[in-house]
Amino acid sequence: MWRSFAPSSARGTPSGPFGALVTSWTGEPLAYAENVTRVSYRSPGRTLLPQGLVLGGVAAGALLVAFRDPNEAGHYPSCPFLAITGYYCPGCGMMRLVHALTHGDVGTAFGFNPLVFLLLPVLGYLFVRWTVSSARGLPMRSAILRPAVAYSFVGVVAVFWVVRNLPFAEALAP
Repeated sequence: MWRSFAPSSARGTPSGPFGALVTSWTGEPLAYAENVTRVSYRSPGRTLLPQGLVLGGVAAGALLVAFRDPNEAGHYPSCPFLAITGYYCPGCGMMRLVHALTHGDVGTAFGFNPLVFLLLPVLGYLFVRWTVSSARGLPMRSAILRPAVAYSFVGVVAVFWVVRNLPFAEALAP
C-alpha cells in the first residue's frame, strides 16, 4: 500500500511525523491500528555527517599531537589556568596523554591524566551509541545522559581537580 503525507487539517486524524496526515494511496486516512513506519526526511549520508565530522576531528587532532611532541617547548601554548594560578586543571596532561597513546605507551599515558585515561572507553561507548542510534534514526537514550549521572560526573571532575593539586597526591599531577 502506498502512503503519502499531506498537512493534517483535522484534529483527531492519524498523523505522522511533524503533524503530517498519513494517508493511503487513495487519499483516505489510515486507521490508527495500521502499521505506520517512521519516515526519515534525511538521507543516510546526512544522518551520520556529525559523527563523521567528530571522528575526523578527533583523528586529525590525534595525528597532530602524534607528530608534534607536546613535551617539547614551543609546539603548543601552555595551560592558561596553570600559568595564572600555578595549579593543574583537570585537563592538564591531555595532549601528552594522547601523544603517549599514539606511540603505544599506555602506562605513561595513564600517568599524565588518569581521569581522562579512564574516561576514554566511556567516550568511545557513547560515540558508538550515538552513531548506531543516528544510523537507525532513533534518539539516543542512555543512563549515562541522565541528570544525576551528569552531576556526579561534574562532582568527580571537581574532586579530581582539587586532589591532584594536593601535596600528598603528586601521582595525579601530570
